[in-house]
Amino acid sequence: MKTKLIATTILAATLLSACNSSSQADHHEAEEQHEHTHDHDDHDHDHDHDHDHDHDSDNKEVTDEIHFTQAQAQAAELAVEEVRPAPFSHVIRTSGQILSAQGDEATIVATANGIVSFAGASMAEGRAVRSGESVVTISSRNLPDGDPNAKATILYQSARREYERAEKLVKDQIISTKEYEQIRREYETAKTAYEAQASGLVPGGVRVTAPIGGYIKNLMVNQGDYVSVGQPIATVSQNRRLQLRAEVSEPYFRYIREVRTANFKTSYDNRVYSLSALNGKLLSYGRAAGGQSFYLPVTFEFDNVGDIVPGSFVTVYLLSAVQESVLSVPVSAVTEEQGLYFVYLQLDAEGYRKQEVKLGPSDGERVQVLSGIKEGDSVVTRGVYQVKLAAIASVMPEGHTH
Repeated sequence: MKTKLIATTILAATLLSACNSSSQADHHEAEEQHEHTHDHDDHDHDHDHDHDHDHDSDNKEVTDEIHFTQAQAQAAELAVEEVRPAPFSHVIRTSGQILSAQGDEATIVATANGIVSFAGASMAEGRAVRSGESVVTISSRNLPDGDPNAKATILYQSARREYERAEKLVKDQIISTKEYEQIRREYETAKTAYEAQASGLVPGGVRVTAPIGGYIKNLMVNQGDYVSVGQPIATVSQNRRLQLRAEVSEPYFRYIREVRTANFKTSYDNRVYSLSALNGKLLSYGRAAGGQSFYLPVTFEFDNVGDIVPGSFVTVYLLSAVQESVLSVPVSAVTEEQGLYFVYLQLDAEGYRKQEVKLGPSDGERVQVLSGIKEGDSVVTRGVYQVKLAAIASVMPEGHTH
C-alpha cells in the first residue's frame, strides 16, 4: 500500500512537470510569434514611410515642372530658341538724339519786309509740302516806309526808261561812254531787285515758296508777325537720311575708336532699330570733350524708314569689338522678379522650367547670359508671359484625399 502511494505521487509530479514545460513552450512560441508579427508590422510601416517619401520627392519634381499644353502654346504663339554660342559685340549703352542729315534740310527765308500770312490754315509743323509750293505771303501794305514792292517796281521802270534814253544818246555821242555805263549798271541793279520780287508778287503781297519738297520741320514765326528780308520763316526737311548722335562719357574714350555700328531704341514705341539694317554708317567720333560737356559725340547716318521722329531722344547701344562663342538670348526671353532674372526652358512637348540666370551686357536686341543656361537648352522667346502665368498656377496647392 505504501509502495502504491509513492508510485502515484511520482506519477503526479511527472505529469505536472510536463504540463508546466508545455505551457512555457507555448508561451515562448506565442511571444516569438508576437515579436515576429511586430517586426513585420514595423517593416511594413518603414516600407510605407519610404514609399511616401519617394512619392513626396516625385511630387516635388512635378511641382518644379510647369505644365503648358500644346494647345496653350499654339494660342500664345509660343516660340523657342535653342541656345548656341555665337559672336556678340562689346556694348556701350548711352543716350542720343535723332537729327536730320546735312543736305536734307532747307530754310525758307523772307524775301521782303512785311507782315506774315500763312498760305493755308493747315500750314503747321509736320505738314507735307512740294517744291515751289507757297508757304507764306508777306504783305508790305500800310507800312510806315511804304510798300517796298511798289518802290522796286517804280525804280525798275524809271531805270529802264533812263537806260533806253542813254542808248540813243551814247550813239549820238551826246553823253560819254562812262556816263552810259553808269546808267546801265543802275538799270541792271533795279531790274534784278524787281525780278526777284516780281516772281513772287501776288495781289496780297510777296509769295514765299518751299525750295525743296518734304515736310515742315518747324515754323519760326507766327501768323501776323513782322519779318525783314533774310529772316528765317520755316525749315523744310526731306527726311530721307537721318543722323544718330550718341553722347559717350569720357571713361569709354578708349572704346570709341572700335565702334563700327549701333542699335537704338525709341521711347515712343520701344522698338529697337539696327543701323546695319538701315544702311547706316559711322560719320565721325569726337576726340575731345567740348565746352562744358563731359561727353564725346559719336555720329552715324542712316536711311529713314518713315516712322522715326527727327529730334527725338533715344537709348543707344554702341557696338564695338566682337567676342566669339558667347551665349545670349533675345531680350524678350528674360523676366525680372525682385532684382533677379529668369528664363523659361522647354523640357519636352508640354513641360517647362523656370531658370534663374545671370546677365551680361545687352545690345538692345539680345542679352549675354553669364550663367544659368548651357548650350543646347531650349529657351522660350515668345509667349513668356503666358508660361509665367502657368507657372504661378502650377504652384497652387491641390486638394488631397486620405
